[in-house]
Amino acid sequence: FVSYGDRKRMAAAMRTIYTAPSIEAAEAALGELEKEYGRQYPDVLDVWRRAWGEFIPFLDYPPELRKVVYTTNMIESINFQLRKITKTRGHFPSDDAAMKLLYLGIRNISTKRGGENGTGTHGWKKALNAMVILFPSRLPLG
Repeated sequence: FVSYGDRKRMAAAMRTIYTAPSIEAAEAALGELEKEYGRQYPDVLDVWRRAWGEFIPFLDYPPELRKVVYTTNMIESINFQLRKITKTRGHFPSDDAAMKLLYLGIRNISTKRGGENGTGTHGWKKALNAMVILFPSRLPLG
């Protein structure tokens, strides 16, 4: 939706929305985004307005958990590595063969990333601690 020359400035302006400490601060940041880019990029603001109801519960989480959620580099990296594994194979004789290959690939990826909990990822331990507090019965302790 945004021209190449404006992408970095637009990304910085949007970052103030999703890193806002409260709903009120996020609404103020959205207002600033609208003042600065509303005429030039109305579609960008429409996307934010349509998704606002689904977005604001995200602001209830602590910052350390939010950072892990909105940082997609780790997810994209894993997806890239899994595509690389499956792309060179052509086809698989069965679904089980594909699942075994993906399982082995994920096992190797997680070993390189600091173990099965992914504790080698920056900020992940803080995020895990926040999740244990927020969702006490869902994560095993220890």
